[in-house]
Amino acid sequence: MAEILRKSDFYFDLPEELIAQDPLEDRSSSRLLVLDKITGEVQHKVFSDITEYLRPGDCLVINDTKVIPARLLGVKTGETDGSSRQYGAHVEVLLLKRHEGDVWEAIVKPGKKLRTGAKLTFGDGLLDAEIVDCLPDGNRMVKFLYKGIFEEILDKLGQMPLPPYITHELKDKNRYQTVYAKNDGSAAAPTAGLHFTEALLKKLEDNGVIIARVTLHVGLGTFRPVKEENVLDHLMHTESYQVLEAEAKKINDAKAAGGRLICVGTTSTRTIETVADENGVIRPGSGDTQIFIYPGYKFKALDCLITNFHLPESTLIMLVSALAGREHVLAAYEEAIRERYRFFSFGDAMFIK
Repeated sequence: MAEILRKSDFYFDLPEELIAQDPLEDRSSSRLLVLDKITGEVQHKVFSDITEYLRPGDCLVINDTKVIPARLLGVKTGETDGSSRQYGAHVEVLLLKRHEGDVWEAIVKPGKKLRTGAKLTFGDGLLDAEIVDCLPDGNRMVKFLYKGIFEEILDKLGQMPLPPYITHELKDKNRYQTVYAKNDGSAAAPTAGLHFTEALLKKLEDNGVIIARVTLHVGLGTFRPVKEENVLDHLMHTESYQVLEAEAKKINDAKAAGGRLICVGTTSTRTIETVADENGVIRPGSGDTQIFIYPGYKFKALDCLITNFHLPESTLIMLVSALAGREHVLAAYEEAIRERYRFFSFGDAMFIK
């Protein structure tokens, strides 16, 4: 591998009209580009055809994180005579990570006016908050005050934190959620999983495919652009993960029996490669990962990948290039653009075999 891996090596020209703005009515009817990572050969399929490519004994790893409606719109408040409130500027709080109790790390707007001690309210007083700390990166620590169950209040008041390239609100917030979403904590969806229906997963299981669950809570750092021209200077974002003992055993048993390990999405991939030892054995556990996978990386456990089409010069296209080779990936992307595939979160899918 060259000492300098250039960001510009992962650039491609994407027509704006190919950025999918809405999910398809039928999740599994999206298109599927199948890429052979050895030869670079490409096939064009429909996502439900994935059953043709997964064999009995293979292990499919899915990320069961659940996106929380993390975008809160409210107003700044100030106490007057102790009984009435004075309402000020409109504010936006984007929840990133829960810390102890009801304190969250968040992105706030307008940031300059929301310093330590600022008080906020949402939903006509259904949820109150106070800025308790200003972090060096500009984020805030926000303490929430409420009566009842926080998750229920958030579900009522919060909006889905859609990616910056989605230009309008989603009619059905469940469409930015996988059908197997279970563990609350993500600020963005593991979008490769959006193509699966319960019926398709059942068909795979009936065919002898083993399904293992891991959890990686996706942060907004997944959309953070790589600014440095030398990719190796990029500071990767941190995300928290959990791999239960029973799920690790499923994966290890499948691999030991000769099955392939197929990850659904870059989030599952990063989780698996974080917890795999040098022999590819998956160790259960939880923690934070900052793993950055780019060409030259030697995969310890992953064999194949189901993924979406990613942004130019992003860490995600670098990960995919590490698996299938930069030239193969960029050639496949060129073909996808010619064939008018839909890109990004609500777009079409790729299977790297």
